[in-house]
Amino acid sequence: MKLHLQNDPELYLIGAIEPAADGRPMALLVRGQRWSGAVLLQTHAAPAALAASRFDDLTEGDFEALLALAPDVVLVGSGARQRFVHPRLHATLAAAQIGVDCMDTAAACRTYNILAGEGRAVVALLFVE
Repeated sequence: MKLHLQNDPELYLIGAIEPAADGRPMALLVRGQRWSGAVLLQTHAAPAALAASRFDDLTEGDFEALLALAPDVVLVGSGARQRFVHPRLHATLAAAQIGVDCMDTAAACRTYNILAGEGRAVVALLFVE
């Protein structure tokens, strides 16, 4: 599914979501680079693999580490279906008035691109299944 035509060379936007095919897992395309598994995405920094390889592996520490990135909002793409992170895991972000929104990964990708295009400080934790 094509999501975005990359117009701004300074932004890391999700160009497409590739379905699983020919033995390859589902993946996200960010600036032409293929990402599968679990990825941390920011608007002005290269994507990075997440310490938590699965949604169920997320910890309080994963969210506390995001404070240093100073986002306005954190999107959590939980995979093919929407799941929610327990509030205790992201309590430090809530205390800092940083919003956390959970949705399926495809919705998180679309929302991320919109917010990034608006110039918002958005961080996405995306689990690609």
